[in-house]
Amino acid sequence: MPELPDLQIFSHNLDKKLAGKVVKDVALENTKKAKDTPAAFKKAIKGEKLEKVYREGKELRFRFKNDVVLGIHLMLHGKLYFFEEKNTNKNTILELLFEDGTGLALTDYQGLALPSLNPEETDVPDALSDELTVKYLEEQLGKKKTAVKKILLDQHIIRGIGNAYADEILWEAGISPFSISNKIPAAKIKTLHHAIPKVLKEAEKNIRKEHPDIIAGEIRDFLKIHQPKETHSPTGGTISQKELNSRKTYYTDEQELFE
Repeated sequence: MPELPDLQIFSHNLDKKLAGKVVKDVALENTKKAKDTPAAFKKAIKGEKLEKVYREGKELRFRFKNDVVLGIHLMLHGKLYFFEEKNTNKNTILELLFEDGTGLALTDYQGLALPSLNPEETDVPDALSDELTVKYLEEQLGKKKTAVKKILLDQHIIRGIGNAYADEILWEAGISPFSISNKIPAAKIKTLHHAIPKVLKEAEKNIRKEHPDIIAGEIRDFLKIHQPKETHSPTGGTISQKELNSRKTYYTDEQELFE
């Protein structure tokens, strides 16, 4: 599944390529997950000018001149492809054709990628937003008795962090993913707060450097801990793997366990 750094770059590249174009036609080809009908998509988007593409949490957002917002959640296997004149991609869920003959296709062989119209706004802070303060993190962790990694992955608490980057962030902060949230001391919460944007922004730089035009897929070869083929961290700790809430979790004994 593409995570926040991937989506940051996707949104930048989509905006650069598509902003200012007018939609000639829109086709919802797969209605398996979409809450809105094909007719609703046509009514909302056809003939409208795309003003901006940006990221919100784990979603891509396409804002049009009429203030309609198209949300796209790629889920596990969703991919985006540019095309010229005719879309030949298989397993298409949504297709946008612009007046200049270019287009964008959303595909997913499982049919689970989710397009939506005017997705609901939320006051849950994004992982890279100013609203994610040390105080907020202290308050959220302080009232939970669950593993800290579970908190980082909870999109109702912090938006945007996925499994791989939760492992990377916790390693950077020196906190075991199995630590009980309300047992983590204030000093370590500050370290965690610092690690979140550091890890995510460094990842974005790494991806952008090697894959500047990417709009699909996930790049993970630079990760320090969440690496199946690696045995040791950059600082020499042995990498272990364990299931946590049905998710593969990578960690080392360099990370302190609070319980």
